[in-house]
Order: sequence, then structure tokens, then C-alpha cells
Amino acid sequence: MQRRRIALAQLAPRLGRLDENLAIHREVLARARADGADLVVFPELGLTGYQLQDLSAEVAMRLDDPRLSALAAGTDGCSAVVSFVEEAPDHRLYIAAALLEDGAIRHVHRKVYLPTYGLFDERRFFAAGQILRATPSRLGTPVGLAVCEDFWHLTVPLLLALDGAQVLVNVSSSPGRDVAAVNEVGLGTATSWRTLMRTYAMLTTSFVVFCNRVGVDESVTFWGGSEVIGPDGEPVFQAPLHDEGVFVAEIDLADLRRERIVLPVLRDERPEMVRRQLERILRERAGEGPA
Repeated sequence: MQRRRIALAQLAPRLGRLDENLAIHREVLARARADGADLVVFPELGLTGYQLQDLSAEVAMRLDDPRLSALAAGTDGCSAVVSFVEEAPDHRLYIAAALLEDGAIRHVHRKVYLPTYGLFDERRFFAAGQILRATPSRLGTPVGLAVCEDFWHLTVPLLLALDGAQVLVNVSSSPGRDVAAVNEVGLGTATSWRTLMRTYAMLTTSFVVFCNRVGVDESVTFWGGSEVIGPDGEPVFQAPLHDEGVFVAEIDLADLRRERIVLPVLRDERPEMVRRQLERILRERAGEGPA
């Protein structure tokens, strides 16, 4: 049996109210697990809200925090991706996404790319992650985690796929822009995201799971529109804009095998050539000249 049920928890977190958000996560997780979900995905900073700024340190959790362990305990027989402010042992703060499985923390991804343009100022409050790694999962296929802005850099989905990920999960707190277009083609931001996700799914022949939050933080509105995209680049499921809810999509892992045999673009990637060219570019940028 290769079919998997994915629950997209398109929620509106309460800004700075960690305990309230933890309770909501536990409730949603329990309900989704009872409904047969294999994977439950929550949005970026779903445990804290996004516009934290100086509240970041107050809601930060270390990985051994008993509240995080209690949340992980609710994943008996299923998987979940949750996002929070992680405090490292050296007290740096990260925007993190964790894969929880069978009562434990399986893997943690620290957001690699921190936007500092427009309304974003993440570098002021957070450190940037340095590692991209796929991880085995109880889904029966490796998973790659990314957080919002990470997917605006094409190296992220490529590296995760080259590392073995066949399901790419992006958790997001994407604010709405270009609202004048909403009556025609949806939010301009949604159009851009959908273009990215379909492209990455097709070029890496992977499932792409995107969970975006809704609601308002400090006058910033988030648009939702969570999606699951198949390895052929076609949408499997699309949640509505702005509506809070838990939406379930079903995927068939057999689609991965079929698509990767028919379209072996990932097989034909040449990371050794890319490394040589990146080394050349870095030397030239450093003023060392061509080799």
C-alpha cells in the first residue's frame, strides 16, 4: 500500500501565545491522526506566530523542552511537521521546522535563507541555518524540509532531492501582496508560489507539500492557499485562500517511480560539474581569477 494521507493544518497562530498554540497543535494532531492522516503539516512558526520581533526570545524552545516532547508524544503512528523558534545551546535563535514521528523528534531543519527585504527583517532577530539534509521517514520515503524563503532559492529543492528526498515539505508564513488581482487570478503572491512549486516538483520529480498560514499578525495578512503538487508538476490538492482549516490530500508514492523512470532529469543532474563551476565562480568573485 503506497497511498498516504496528508493533512494540511492551515491555521492562524496566536501571536506570542506559545501555550495556546501548543494546545491547538495537540488538538489538530489528535484529530488528524484519528482520521487516518499519515503526515500532518503545520505552517511556519505555527507555534508562535510570525511577527514576533522582540518576543522571539520569550517564546523560544530548546529541543529538549518538555513542551516540545509532549507535542511529539502525540505522533504515535504518524508524522508531523511543526515550526517554532529554536534556541540553540549557544543561545542563538533559529526559525526551525521539526519532523516528529512515533513520539520523537526525527529531524530539525533551521531556516537557511532569512529575508531582509520589503516587510521582512528576519536577520535582525534570527541566525541562519547552515545545513540542508533529507531524512528517512515512516512515510516510506525520505523527506526534505524547507521554510518559506528557502524555496525562493532554487538550490534548496535541488540539494534536498539530490540528497534523496522524494517528498519536499515547505512550511510558510507568506503575507499577501498584489491584492488588486484577487478577483481575477488570486493573490499575486499565490501565483508566484504556485509557479515555483510546480516547477520544483517537475524538475525534481518529487511531491511538494506547501502549508501556508492564514490570519493577521500586526496588520500583516497571510493568504493560505496550501497545496500538494505531484511529481509531474500537476496539483493534487489546493486549499482555499484565507480560510482556516485542516485539509486532507491523498498521494500515491507509486507516482514517484513512474515519473522518475519516464522523466529521469534528477538522475541526469551533474553535481560534480556544478561543484567545479561554483568553485570557479567563487574564485573569480574573490578576485583570484580563473583557474
